[in-house]
Amino acid sequence: MKFLKTILAPFVLVYGFIISVRNLFFDKAVFKSEKVNAKVISVGNINVGGSGKTPLVIYVTNLLKNANFKVGVLSRGYGRNSTGYKLVSKGDEILTSVEECGDEIYHTSMECKVAAAVSENRVKGAKRLIEDTGINLIVLDDAFQHRWIDRDIDLVVIDQSFINNKSFFTHSLLPKGDLREGFSSLKRADAIIINRKFFDKQEITSDMKIYFEGEKVFTSHYKAISFVDAMRKIEYSLDDFKGQESLVVSGIANPLSFLNVLNNAHVNTQNKLIFRDHKNYTIKEVQQIRKQFYTTNSHSVVTTEKDAVKLSRFNREFDDVDIFYLKINLCMDDEESFKQYLINKLKNAS
Repeated sequence: MKFLKTILAPFVLVYGFIISVRNLFFDKAVFKSEKVNAKVISVGNINVGGSGKTPLVIYVTNLLKNANFKVGVLSRGYGRNSTGYKLVSKGDEILTSVEECGDEIYHTSMECKVAAAVSENRVKGAKRLIEDTGINLIVLDDAFQHRWIDRDIDLVVIDQSFINNKSFFTHSLLPKGDLREGFSSLKRADAIIINRKFFDKQEITSDMKIYFEGEKVFTSHYKAISFVDAMRKIEYSLDDFKGQESLVVSGIANPLSFLNVLNNAHVNTQNKLIFRDHKNYTIKEVQQIRKQFYTTNSHSVVTTEKDAVKLSRFNREFDDVDIFYLKINLCMDDEESFKQYLINKLKNAS
């Protein structure tokens, strides 16, 4: 991958020019964002990889749901095998399969129990979702770069370790680096959430502070809650898995963070199968997991909640294998301030 990125490095100039012109056209209203008949909060990022968008979407959605907003979630449905608009849920039950809508929105629907839909065209999708469910507030998943729909609040989440990791292959634009757009675009955000995940809060390096000066900045972290039986939905404490010889299965963008929290919970992570992000599991991978499980004499399979959503449909193939996912919540370091910020912004939005 590093070799390929080096080869593609000259195309950074082309990509950067396109992004700059596109943003300029939106800033000067040559391209116009369209309003919909609901308040809109966008949750996005500026880099590829696991910054914590989905946990933040879940957090914001539940926060506003508990504040008595009639909220729904709209996503493009990354990794799904369908196209166009799909109503995922009206709030009570999920109406599609994970393959049709994608793992992130499926996971969000299960966690939040709110109206949800997927659509590549956010404007059309938002209008359909409002029409189908009567919601008055939409949380857009991964929409910072999707500027065709007008939003009342733009939230950008960024991984703390990404900010301070200035290697050749991180702080450059695609395809050489991992940036969708430059750090200077953070000025477009209403608020920035620096997600430290399972790590201690770090000081932003002096040369990076310029991008955060004058911005509304919050910090967040992850908290491991419990282990949940993926098939039976029975919850177990973290202590129940201490010292357990498990097979760790992961198909997320940043597996190191997942492995780190398992190690902190004293779960042995020596035996592991790491797949690419948004892995679409098939019988081939199921057989691979089963083989590794028995070869290593593991007591159980431990995976992420997003992976469990997709693996649980193979309940027949895993009838003799116990699969658990680690339940993780995103927490704001100053929850009350963040809550008041969102609610006040929404009240004052035109």
